[in-house]
Amino acid sequence: MSGSEVTVHVNRGAADALEAASETLETSEPFAVLLYGHETPAHVHCRLDDDLERIASLGETNYYVEPDTVTAVPVAVNVDVIDRPVDGRLEVLTGYGSESVSIGVTVVPGTPDVDVDESLAEPARPEPDPTALERGVDRFTAVGGLEPATLVVLALGAVAVGVAALTTATIGGPVATAGMGIVVVGVLVALFLLIQ
Repeated sequence: MSGSEVTVHVNRGAADALEAASETLETSEPFAVLLYGHETPAHVHCRLDDDLERIASLGETNYYVEPDTVTAVPVAVNVDVIDRPVDGRLEVLTGYGSESVSIGVTVVPGTPDVDVDESLAEPARPEPDPTALERGVDRFTAVGGLEPATLVVLALGAVAVGVAALTTATIGGPVATAGMGIVVVGVLVALFLLIQ
């Protein structure tokens, strides 16, 4: 049972007297009607009107209230079936209907259930700022449409061709030139296979 309650005093000051402590209740969960018995015992009848009866229910409708006791009347509420507030009335009657009080009840939709996984308990780790190289690669890939792995092979191929060209220029001769040709063909084949 929730903390929402409505108090009704029964037979306080006179027989067949009813007095509600409040005239309205707003809730999004089950609540209780607390019937406070005073000088004489009484039979009390509780009922819900049409709008409220659609989403709420009483376990029992008739109660016997002893003097100096509190009788709790649980009212179940199903907020899962509503998407906007529902207004209704809870009536409490005694003396075979000769005396009654009416309490306005507004049932509002509850907050939706949220699934919380354990990762929310861990503090967020900030992403490190990208390095200048990473920013450059991101700009180049955005413009050229190449993936970072292709760019790495291209850079290594350029270094290999540069080393081969420097070696050919330093040593000279047909063997060095053939070696440079092999390096260039290898780099071109690797790029071709990556782009495919």
